[in-house]
Amino acid sequence: MNRRSFIAGAATASVATISLANTLPMENPKKEKRYQNGQSPWPICLDTATIRPAKGLEKKVEIAIEAGYDAIEPWDSDLAEYEKSGGDLKKLGAKIKEAGLFVPSMIGLWGCIPRNEEEFQNSLPATKNRMRMASEIGCTYVQAIPNQVGENYDVAFVASCYRRLLEIGIKEYNVIPALVFVKMFPLKTMGQATAVALDANHPKAKIIPDVYHMYISEGGFEGLRLLNGDIFAIFQFNDAPKGMEIGDMEDKHRVFPGDGILPLPQILKDLKGTGFNGCISLELYNPEYHSMDLLEVAKTGLQKTLKVIKEAGV
Repeated sequence: MNRRSFIAGAATASVATISLANTLPMENPKKEKRYQNGQSPWPICLDTATIRPAKGLEKKVEIAIEAGYDAIEPWDSDLAEYEKSGGDLKKLGAKIKEAGLFVPSMIGLWGCIPRNEEEFQNSLPATKNRMRMASEIGCTYVQAIPNQVGENYDVAFVASCYRRLLEIGIKEYNVIPALVFVKMFPLKTMGQATAVALDANHPKAKIIPDVYHMYISEGGFEGLRLLNGDIFAIFQFNDAPKGMEIGDMEDKHRVFPGDGILPLPQILKDLKGTGFNGCISLELYNPEYHSMDLLEVAKTGLQKTLKVIKEAGV
């Protein structure tokens, strides 16, 4: 469980200003915080879906530590199972921090934005319990999953629900709900998620892009460079397979970064240009990987992510 010390949060370094006669003082930019021994401008996170068959949340944490990640992103089912078996999420969160990792977000608030007000009110007890779990393990964000908004959803109503979720999460649990978009759900594209976040009219509104769903939803990647990185909570990372029609791609077909067809180096260049400084989170559901040694899967995913970052030149 031992690994190098990791200090979560953005660090700054002071640089002395040299003033010469008859010259103006030079401006001193903050030194950029880098991770993975300087290889990445972003912390690299392991989404526990990538190693889903590992037995129990503590085992998944151990794999993330041994593989060399900076952070781990659990699912609500991981936390619920851990509590059911008698585990204390606050104590586990402290152990994760002691080991040099942090927990940027949890997946997720299922059904938290339904089709109407009655359903929204009925969903709040389960939503609040998930926020509680996320808070206790030390999450900054919790993913708001729009799986029940309904076809032809009302953007104004969805934005209203999201704003209220933000108020509840921040004021009651000290977590920030961040909106995801998924091709298989009615709210499919980054543009649609961004519209809801903007219309929520809240200073902490966030979205969580996933390069796979940016691709298979056919929303594309060009809009990324138009956004300010402050709107992103985390950035889900993977690749789309070669030799498949886009309409046939499902979540289980995700592959390691760099093994597929997505223009990942350019995507990361554009992401860097937005000013985003949160986590890059490796999220895979591939059953082929699940049948392999899960520690090796985690290590391979980290290595391939870092290779793409190097190719991006960021």
